Amino acid sequence: MRHFDSMEILNELLKFQSITPDDDGAFNYISMILNDFEEINIDKNGVKNVIFRKTFGPGVHICFAGHIDVVKPGIGWDSDPFDPLQKDGFIYARGAQDMKSAVASMICAVSGVQNFNGTISLLLTSDEEGDAVFGTREALKFLQSRGELPDFAVVGEPTCETVFGDTIKVGRRGSINGILRINGIQGHVAYPNKCVNPVHILASKFANFAGHDFDNGNDFFEPSKLVVVDIRGGMQVCNVTPSDVSVMFNVRNSNLTDANDIKNFINDLYKDCDFDLNLKVSSNPFLTDKNSKIVQKLSQSVQKISGVCPVFTTGGGTSDARYFAEFNVDVAEFGVINDRLHAVNERVSVNEVQKLTEIYKDLIENF
Repeated sequence: MRHFDSMEILNELLKFQSITPDDDGAFNYISMILNDFEEINIDKNGVKNVIFRKTFGPGVHICFAGHIDVVKPGIGWDSDPFDPLQKDGFIYARGAQDMKSAVASMICAVSGVQNFNGTISLLLTSDEEGDAVFGTREALKFLQSRGELPDFAVVGEPTCETVFGDTIKVGRRGSINGILRINGIQGHVAYPNKCVNPVHILASKFANFAGHDFDNGNDFFEPSKLVVVDIRGGMQVCNVTPSDVSVMFNVRNSNLTDANDIKNFINDLYKDCDFDLNLKVSSNPFLTDKNSKIVQKLSQSVQKISGVCPVFTTGGGTSDARYFAEFNVDVAEFGVINDRLHAVNERVSVNEVQKLTEIYKDLIENF
C-alpha cells in the first residue's frame, strides 16, 4: 500500500468544493487511501457519513473524528479558495484550518498503523458546518445500535489560540436560543394612557435582563451569560405604539445552568407582564474529566511533539464533540491554530500540519 504524506492528502482535500452537505468526491479520495479499512457508509437526507475502521486486537476502540464540509468561501480572496496556494510556509484555501488539515493528519496517522491492541476508526461527516442534524450524531446512533461505540474519541477541531500546542478542548458550552415577546395594547402615541406600550415594559427591566449571568462559572466554564442579539417591534412609524416587542437572545451555558434556570429567571423578572417565551436548546454543555485517559495521553503527545504544555479549556462555539459526550464516549479536541476560521484567505501553517500528524501518530503508539 502506497504511503500518502499528510501534506499531499491535504492538498488534494482542499481541491474538493465540499460545501455543506456536498462532499464533492472527497470521500472517494479518502476511501482510495484507506482501502484496507472496513468502510461503513451512513447516508441520510443528503448527508454523507463514513466510518473507516480497522481492528488490530481485542483492546480499546479509539476514534478520530472530523468533518470534510466547509462554509462558502465568499468574495475577496487573493487566490482561488479551492485551488490551494502554498506560500511562505502556509497553505491558503477554504477549509485549510477548519478542518481539512486535521482530517489529512488523521488519515495519514491511521493509515500507517501496523500494530495496535484494539480498534482504530475514523468518523467523518459532510454536515458539521450546517444544521448537523444528520451528521456525526447519526453515525454514532448507528454504532450504538450495533454495540460498537468507541471507548475514546479525538475530534480534530482547530483548538490552538496563539501557539500551536497551547490548547486542548475538554468540553464545550451549550447553546440555548430564546425569544421573549412582551405583549401590549396598540394605540395612538398621543394617548399613552390608553395604550399598553410593550417597549416601555421591556425597557423597565432590561438592565437586569441583558447581560445577566446565571452562574459564576467554574474552573472550566465562564459564567452563563444572556446575550441579546435582536429587538423588534412596531410598524416603523412615529405615531403608533406597538402591540408587542420581541427580543431574541442566546445563552452559551455552562454545566451549572440549564433551560429551566433561564425560564425561571424570566418568569420572575417579568412576572407582572403579559409575555410569551420560547426557548430552544441547540446543544448541551459537556465536560470530559481531565484525568480521562484520552485527555492525559493526548496532552502528553502534544507536549512531546510541540514542546508546549497545553491548557484544558471549553471556550469557543459548539462542535461535534458534544455528540460523543452524549453517547458517554470520553472525548477531547485538538487541532491547528484557529485565527482564520471561516475567513477570507483562510490558511494553515505547513509546519503545524506536519506536527499535528506526528501528535496523532504518537497518541496511537502510546495509547
